[in-house]
Amino acid sequence: MLQRMLRIRGLATAFSAFLLAAFGACTSDSDRSSTPASAPASMPASAPAATSQAAWPPKPPAAAEYADLRAAMVRTQLAEPDDDRLPVTDPRVLEAMRSAPRHVFAPGHLPSAAYGDWPLPIGHDQTISQPYIVALMTQLLKLTPESRVLEIGTGSGYQAAVLAHLTPHVYTIEIVEPLAERARRTLREQGYDTVECRHGDGHAGWSEAAPFDGIIVTCAADQLPKPLWDQLRPGGRIVIPIGRPDSIQRLEVITKTADGQRQQETVIPVRFVPMTGKQK
Repeated sequence: MLQRMLRIRGLATAFSAFLLAAFGACTSDSDRSSTPASAPASMPASAPAATSQAAWPPKPPAAAEYADLRAAMVRTQLAEPDDDRLPVTDPRVLEAMRSAPRHVFAPGHLPSAAYGDWPLPIGHDQTISQPYIVALMTQLLKLTPESRVLEIGTGSGYQAAVLAHLTPHVYTIEIVEPLAERARRTLREQGYDTVECRHGDGHAGWSEAAPFDGIIVTCAADQLPKPLWDQLRPGGRIVIPIGRPDSIQRLEVITKTADGQRQQETVIPVRFVPMTGKQK
């Protein structure tokens, strides 16, 4: 199993040392960068805004660029991988990955690198996640257009953009303020007007917008923060890496049953940067 994870990561040696596992990464709610692992400086913690008047589904202008690279990415890395990783099969997720212009969320990198099978550094010791991990974690959420979803770790904004092609009800929190500012700006420039961004500590979640049908955490926690569980709707799912930063972690799907019980499923071994901030 570990050999499979190492093949999935596809890390380049030139990347920083923590890009060990090509899965999502963040610092508590920083980047949803991976290692298989943006608004004025005083950006307020905005309350959830009505999304009914914003355009949805989004039509990012940069999607007109590099469509061939995105199509190849979806075919060879997600739908028909040539190794033993689990294929991504949800047609809505695959279409979202074809539509979201990943290259604009990876400034400073060539488009060919942006659509490669690896994470990329985006500054502040964070990365933009490997496409496969973005797609897999998104598929595990099982979103519908009516779903309300919270992301912990905005990072570049790419994961939020992918989510926004599946539902207009996307809320995302980033603990690294410069990344939060840049992500919010990029999302707005690309027409992702239904995405609500906030700078803050993801341990606390976003109580004003709760309850959520799905919560995706893009950094590793020793245990699930209680506020996130409390803000999950019965029947909802949390996708989160669990484990210590100095060990192989587990990508978990935690479901809240109709009577409030917890069901937990381990998907694959992963390695993410640790969740920072204050445990609530």
